[in-house]
Amino acid sequence: MAIIVDESTKLVVQGLTGSEGRFHGTRNKQYGTQVVAGVTPGKGGQDVEGIPVFDTVAEAVAETGANTSMIFVPARFAGDAIYEAVDAGIGTVICITEGLPAHDMLRIYTYLRPKGVTLIGPNCPGALSPGKANVGIIPAEVFAQGGIGLVSRSGTLTYQIGYELAQRGLGNSTIVGIGGDPVVGSSFIDVLQAFQDDDETETVVMVGEIGGNEEEKAAEFIRASMTKPVFAYIAGFTAPPGKTMGHAGAIISGSSGTAEAKKDALEAAGIRVGTSPTEVAQLVADAA
Repeated sequence: MAIIVDESTKLVVQGLTGSEGRFHGTRNKQYGTQVVAGVTPGKGGQDVEGIPVFDTVAEAVAETGANTSMIFVPARFAGDAIYEAVDAGIGTVICITEGLPAHDMLRIYTYLRPKGVTLIGPNCPGALSPGKANVGIIPAEVFAQGGIGLVSRSGTLTYQIGYELAQRGLGNSTIVGIGGDPVVGSSFIDVLQAFQDDDETETVVMVGEIGGNEEEKAAEFIRASMTKPVFAYIAGFTAPPGKTMGHAGAIISGSSGTAEAKKDALEAAGIRVGTSPTEVAQLVADAA
């Protein structure tokens, strides 16, 4: 099995008729993902390379049985798109869109959490279960199928580590990019728990970065609740204090949220931390 997305995923792409939605939605379909519908208000009845387009998510769910949504709409509409997907009965929402205000995400998180909906993102690369399904913008060709779960705040670092693992003959069960915003739908702990419960996942790699305390909280969770080996990499050892580095959530405040502090917390929990993506991959390979 895998987590988040697999062969049972039936995907509706909100924003399929836009350039980015079309490009990545059809790439996901070419990979083998069941892309069953697109949604663009006012364009119902059209199709994109054989994928039917509906005016609403509710119509798409009723007609196709879609259970997962990928959101590729402008930031000013993305919050409403998430609400629409949840209200239509979608169980997994993957929001690629960046630029959602943090206060809007707080309201969204509070709304969907009690409903048991899984939200990945916003501002994320999506989720890939090699050989099963790809939902998002992850370049699946650099990953191989295997038993390593990979969860990351960074997209490009995820791709590099996946490539490094594949070069060593190692593969992934699922790759999850949770996004780098201050407020995201799923935390490290949410995904780590899913990997712990997944029979196919044997080892986990966590990729963090400066800012916030999610990695420190994950370290405590791993110490208390995980039996599978976990390896980690933290980006941002040379980041100057007070400066955002790439993601909105990647900012150090005083002595809090530094890469060194995160590394120390993870190592105190028994997690081996690499100083580069290459070193992390080699640590995993040496332990295999």
